[in-house]
Amino acid sequence: MYRAGELRQKEVINLADARRLGFVSDVEVSLEAGAIDAIIVPGKNKMFNFSRGGDLVIPWEKIKRIGEDVILVDINTEKEV
Repeated sequence: MYRAGELRQKEVINLADARRLGFVSDVEVSLEAGAIDAIIVPGKNKMFNFSRGGDLVIPWEKIKRIGEDVILVDINTEKEV
């Protein structure tokens, strides 16, 4: 299991199209289960911590591998995010 702090600032790369999606800025946590439900990557228009676009919320099930510096996910960005 991973701690939220360990996931922050890791780069997220999509296996479906080999795109860099950005860096993890936050996580969604289920307090009842005590588990991470999703990771959040800021939208492209986020500047100076003011969100102008929608953030990418990537469900935990879509994460395929977590490395030291990157997180590999498999999502269809047009349909799922």
